[in-house]
Amino acid sequence: MQILIVLAHPDTTSFNHAIAASCKDRLTESGHSVIFHDLYKEHFDPVLHAPEIPKDGQIDAVIKQHCEELAQSDGIIIIHPNWWGQPPAILKGWIDRVIRPGIAYEFEDGDSGEGVPKGLLKAKTALVFNTSNTSEIRENTDFKDPLETLWKNCIFNLCGIKQFDRKMFRIVVTSNLRQRQVWLNEVREMTDKYF
Repeated sequence: MQILIVLAHPDTTSFNHAIAASCKDRLTESGHSVIFHDLYKEHFDPVLHAPEIPKDGQIDAVIKQHCEELAQSDGIIIIHPNWWGQPPAILKGWIDRVIRPGIAYEFEDGDSGEGVPKGLLKAKTALVFNTSNTSEIRENTDFKDPLETLWKNCIFNLCGIKQFDRKMFRIVVTSNLRQRQVWLNEVREMTDKYF
């Protein structure tokens, strides 16, 4: 299988990077082909320009490559911190520019864009790994877990991916090496379970 991993964290010593390395290593050990994008390392440009917006819009070579990789992948893994209940801006820009009409979804003939789109992605499974410094009770009670809604309902379900799982590791800022090793074991177990 070809698995796309997208990482969005600027600090190369972050636990997000450790998660990405664990996913990559485990998938490779299992014989999968891995496409890996570290958006910060690649200096991915998150700015969506008006000419790109239409289905047949003008996209540059980098975005075209990302779109092709997304469309051809059998599985997707996204890794990022919870910043203000959202992904980092660089990842939001990747969503805006890469999860495009004609690549990830389309509207039925005669639908001017007000209906429910049809998912086009080949991938049947998506995993999202997040880190947070907010307690689970507060996240669910006060904020209603916006990342779950975003990834599961607003993105992957809309793009035709029905098998979705997400794991939030918390509280990272006070975690120790032992706790992080336990978490990385969970990452490997989830990777094995779905791929």
